[in-house]
Amino acid sequence: LGFWILNDIVWRKVNPMPNFRGRRFTNAHETLIWASPSQKSRYTFNYESLKALNDDVQMRSDWLFPICAGPERLKDGAGRKAHPTQKPEALLHRVILASSNAGDVILDPFFGTGTTGAVAKRLGRHFIGIERDPAYAKAARERIAGIEALPPSALETQRSKRAEPRVPFGTIVELGILAPGSALYDPKAAIRAEVKADGTLAHRGQQGSIHRLGAHVQGKSACNGWTFWHFKDRGRLQPIDLLRDKAKRQLGLAELPALLAAE
Repeated sequence: LGFWILNDIVWRKVNPMPNFRGRRFTNAHETLIWASPSQKSRYTFNYESLKALNDDVQMRSDWLFPICAGPERLKDGAGRKAHPTQKPEALLHRVILASSNAGDVILDPFFGTGTTGAVAKRLGRHFIGIERDPAYAKAARERIAGIEALPPSALETQRSKRAEPRVPFGTIVELGILAPGSALYDPKAAIRAEVKADGTLAHRGQQGSIHRLGAHVQGKSACNGWTFWHFKDRGRLQPIDLLRDKAKRQLGLAELPALLAAE
């Protein structure tokens, strides 16, 4: 189909159905494909939210969830399972949280009994569901009608640094937050660099951006200058990233939604 595969994710089932005939391995996992229309397509990935969901550890591509059971499992009028492969809402919660934002539209062309729609509605997303089986479609409508959307305050997620408005280090100099001639230091105060009027730093005859000079003094190919360089505040070293936040407030960018500020 020409899609660009970003990840294949393994859903490891805590409580898989056993293979009663004993002639094959128990089917204890399913594979999810996360893809974009092309290699150059822009896509949503809420990295920080997923990391927070995983106790500040980067989310892996193997996910452990139980199969759908208990009160969550839909039954028909005769008490039978309404759908043979109903997915757990916890699984869709992670999928939707990872790859969309509140207000986005989610398409599920194999809607079944509406797990995607139920979780999307709860998380403040819109959805389009396509289902050809009238019984499944009816069960989905009834199920989703009983779902209440979470309040907007509960849907606020951790912002991605990449999505925030860009403020160059030179802007901090222009605003007077750091004056030319000020000193910046590495985290151990072993290296001292001087701030120049054009927003570059200088150290022992070398001059460059906060990132380039930071990489040079460490003998590395790359460096995040915002976290490497520090300024002295009442005798304590603080990362210059804090000054970027101050600049955003002065520029009126601090309260803008990330998407709006990036436009």
